[in-house]
Amino acid sequence: MDLRIMGLESPLLSTLQHMMELSEDSDKSSSSINTPTRTYVRDANAMASTPADVKEYPNSYVFVVDMPGLKSGDIKVQVEDDNVLLITGERKREEEKEGAKYLRLERRVGKFMRKFVLPENANTDSISAVCQDGVLTVTVNKLPPPEPKKPKTIQVSIA
Repeated sequence: MDLRIMGLESPLLSTLQHMMELSEDSDKSSSSINTPTRTYVRDANAMASTPADVKEYPNSYVFVVDMPGLKSGDIKVQVEDDNVLLITGERKREEEKEGAKYLRLERRVGKFMRKFVLPENANTDSISAVCQDGVLTVTVNKLPPPEPKKPKTIQVSIA
């Protein structure tokens, strides 16, 4: 909005108008800065398309993820930053055979990933992963609870 049209001309008002125009320009250019990167979008899609169940037992945490048609070499289970369980992998499209053409493609292909922040009592040195019948089961054992501190008895001397 031009303040001169309204009959308001002063150095202060023109400076304020200039500042408002600069902030509008910066808003337009900053929108491209705030857009997510392709890597972020790919990872977010990979996480959203990989459903998982998490169960807690008295001595362990169990993560169950459906992985139909994948071999154990296609799946990677890692621990990052000492408390983040990372499950990644990739399902590749089968190579087309001579003379065959797809009539319908519905099975998901591509990378998948899930991250889980582990609780403080998770023993990251004791993790097992088994993939059976297209279901990955990752078991993270719990650390034993800390023993309660026994009260310390202090001898009272009489002076």
